[in-house]
Amino acid sequence: MRKRPAAAAALLAGLVCLAGCAQSVDPIERLGKKAAQKVRTYGPTEDPYRRWGLTAPLAPAPKPPDRRPSARTAGPGLPPVVDRVPTRDRVVFLTFDDGAEKDPQFVDMVRELRLPVTMFLTDSVVGPGYAHFGRLRAVGATVQNHTLDHPYLPGLPYAGQRAEICGQQEKLKQRFGIRPRLFRPPYDDYNTDTLRAAADCGLSAIVLWRDPDHLAPGDILHCPEGENGTTLTGATTTMLKRIQGEGFTVARLEDYL
Repeated sequence: MRKRPAAAAALLAGLVCLAGCAQSVDPIERLGKKAAQKVRTYGPTEDPYRRWGLTAPLAPAPKPPDRRPSARTAGPGLPPVVDRVPTRDRVVFLTFDDGAEKDPQFVDMVRELRLPVTMFLTDSVVGPGYAHFGRLRAVGATVQNHTLDHPYLPGLPYAGQRAEICGQQEKLKQRFGIRPRLFRPPYDDYNTDTLRAAADCGLSAIVLWRDPDHLAPGDILHCPEGENGTTLTGATTTMLKRIQGEGFTVARLEDYL
């Protein structure tokens, strides 16, 4: 007789389990369902290139050359002045100036597209925004010299130009622990004193840019930073579409120059 309460309890537990345990799911099965839900959440429209307005992913850049192509110098002891790198690779280079546009989404864009970009920074324009460019460096962007105060360099004597260029070399060394190799003069204007000052400050090339009707291998491009009401990411997407449409991809400038 003592066994009957135990049997009744077991029977009751079985009935309860039929009612409630049928709703339970093995923990591993629950994890699998959650994983499946996450997979369904990220469909093709969530691919990074689609997120940034492209219809196809960027083609990978070719392996960098073992030796950087040589550019003709402007004279004995002077650095070359380039707006295009001599190469047969179907690559172009994306560059940005000043850093006046601090679109926070641009960091995500560079990271998700693995976009090799070169930033030419002016200290007085960047101001408190150096942390923004620290984040860009952390996701692969490179930083180069664009003077301390963005002056019209040909209007300054040699000493003034040297102070502007070498001063920004020191600023970038303090901020990021690097000494840039490349220099872009404000407004793309320079004279012989500019070249001398750049050489004396340890810079190896003067980098200008092109806006050709049709792209050519090695073109150095300048992406407008939020001009005409567009965001920096929007302007970059427009340029990337053009690059893809003409059968090119983006490579890192410092790998070629």
